[in-house]
Amino acid sequence: MSDKFRRLQTLLGEIADFSAASSLLHWDQQTYMPPGGAEARAMQISTLQKTVHQRFTSDEIGRLLDDLEKELAGADYDSFEASLVRVTRREYTRLRKIPAELVARLAKATALGHMAWEKARETSDFAVFQPHLEEIVDLTVQKAEALGYQDRIYDALLDEFEPEMKTAQVEALFEEMKEGLIPLVRAIADRQGAVDDAFLRQEFDEDKQWEFGIEVITRLGFDFQRGRQDTAAHPFTTSFSTGDVRLTTRLFRNNLLPALFGSIHEAGHGMYEQGIDRSLERTPLCNGASLSVHESQSRMWENIVGRSRGFWAFWLPRLQEYFPQLEGVSLDAFYRAINRVEPSFIRVEADEVTYNLHIFLRFEVENLLVEGKVRVADLPELWNAKMEEYLGIRPGNDAEGVLQDVHWSGGMIGYFPTYSLGNLLAAQFYNRAVADHPDIPAQIEKGEFGTLLQWMREKIHKEGAKYTPTELVERVTGGPMRTEPFLTYIREKYAQIYGF
Repeated sequence: MSDKFRRLQTLLGEIADFSAASSLLHWDQQTYMPPGGAEARAMQISTLQKTVHQRFTSDEIGRLLDDLEKELAGADYDSFEASLVRVTRREYTRLRKIPAELVARLAKATALGHMAWEKARETSDFAVFQPHLEEIVDLTVQKAEALGYQDRIYDALLDEFEPEMKTAQVEALFEEMKEGLIPLVRAIADRQGAVDDAFLRQEFDEDKQWEFGIEVITRLGFDFQRGRQDTAAHPFTTSFSTGDVRLTTRLFRNNLLPALFGSIHEAGHGMYEQGIDRSLERTPLCNGASLSVHESQSRMWENIVGRSRGFWAFWLPRLQEYFPQLEGVSLDAFYRAINRVEPSFIRVEADEVTYNLHIFLRFEVENLLVEGKVRVADLPELWNAKMEEYLGIRPGNDAEGVLQDVHWSGGMIGYFPTYSLGNLLAAQFYNRAVADHPDIPAQIEKGEFGTLLQWMREKIHKEGAKYTPTELVERVTGGPMRTEPFLTYIREKYAQIYGF
């Protein structure tokens, strides 16, 4: 290893430390920070993120990359050295286009915007958040223009979360999904009443919900020696290292499902972060390949595993020990209830079939926003109209409509498509794992998840961000991202539940 490569590692390690400190401040802001800390916290985060940007885009980093690209010209593509230089170069080239002052302004705006969003959501008053979102959208458009794009401005923003993916590609995949999902939604609508979930809407002690969720995700494989779980207004996962991964969930006394499936979902993200090879720590390689790959893990554990009949063949008796009011509920009735399809207002609580309709809505709205075709002030009405178009329901207030998601307050415009792309990859990866280990479904029925987790670790987690999502999907499944595995899974599952 050359002196120049060691120097690059040293610089990237220091940058990673600053970035982790910034992430810790974000985590604290959403979990424990008192409201009075908002102004100071905004400046702290702004300073740290500006420092990270300036250090990462420095001339010295550029010179080291120039020299190391020549030095490693014949190196193995998969090697740590070649991968680190390749991935760092991609990020360096992208981020050099964004002025440091813009990074600082956006960091401050989003830190303040998050607190305003929380207040607006609590009071169901979009006007509280509107001026903050207007500033965030304006700064995000400036960022996109600085990054540059060929076809659509959204391409520049999507690339931050899903490298190399284009808006047109997402639109094509979503059209295929709509063709498969919309007829299914209509068919199920004709059979409403076929599934009863009333027993899920009783009073469930929140402490017991918490304890059961912890028991479940521990058995799935989330390591509490290297992670923890807390509560937040909107569930999220963040990682400061492979040895310190933080999950959050939220609890509702009259609904058993949000906390449980929220915990499983976030544990999917957390197990990915814990599974990255520790040799990649303090480098740009110590991340997921993309947000769709990350979401493939959370959506697979939450839905394909967590909402499966086999999963509850093992867990239902244990759940009934926690909540005796469920003792008379059969496995079949419980399985059908947790998979009941019904258009609903809140995305994170939506069923597998209608969930993607929520994403299509957000994807379309975000494109209109950054293309200047809709004003921030018009979002509540546009949101409600699209809810009627896609789901046939109209929110009664801003909290269950345009204010329900945290993402815009954090400047994460371009993120939403990755949820549905993650659904597609979840089915592809799970099918590949079962093809390699046909006994995985039988193991799940026994409460054994190690084979599935280890397969994910070996094929996906340990590689971190060494490969682009396109490269990783090709390596793992032998082909590109496709809609067919997911649509087949959805059709077969819900045809059986609803008796098609």
